[in-house]
Amino acid sequence: MTDTDPPCAWAPVTDTLYRDYHDTEWGVPEYDSRALWEKLQLDGMQAGLSWITILRKRETMREEFDQFDPERIARWTQPRIDKALKNPGIIRSPKKIEACIGNARAFLDAADKGEDFSDWCWSYVDGTPVIGKWKDYRDAPTKNETSERLSKDLKKRGHKFVGPTIVYAWMQAVGMVNDHDLDCPRRKSCMELSR
Repeated sequence: MTDTDPPCAWAPVTDTLYRDYHDTEWGVPEYDSRALWEKLQLDGMQAGLSWITILRKRETMREEFDQFDPERIARWTQPRIDKALKNPGIIRSPKKIEACIGNARAFLDAADKGEDFSDWCWSYVDGTPVIGKWKDYRDAPTKNETSERLSKDLKKRGHKFVGPTIVYAWMQAVGMVNDHDLDCPRRKSCMELSR
């Protein structure tokens, strides 16, 4: 995309961080299990906040959260949590940090049982992105039947901060749902990137 191409209405041209996220990441089908898990954690961290807050803190959060390596996060103890809580560059919510630790353990538990997180998540859309037909992002739902089912199943496995609205936003971000506006140039390019 160029600076003159109209992005989705939610990605203001004047905010370079948001625009870059829209133009390079949002809606791109992600198939790497660890990357999917990281993005789910970031969407959970967003609960009650704006996405731009997460984008601005994302690199510091990656550093503090051991590059979102589930094996390392699953071993966090209270002193490690206390260290993280002192970092002003992250979302300093004890509940969200504890959820991330529990989510890492749930991720590893499934992997120990031979399950690939990516395959499991993508099975909810039969391995193919669901294509939205929204002229404007405000017309898109904030959750759907699939995000409700996936949310319920994630919770059964021990994940937290994975309500259906968070899960739907995550599905959009990782390309399981392509909700780029109908006239957004990224809509077609993201469709071409799916397996």
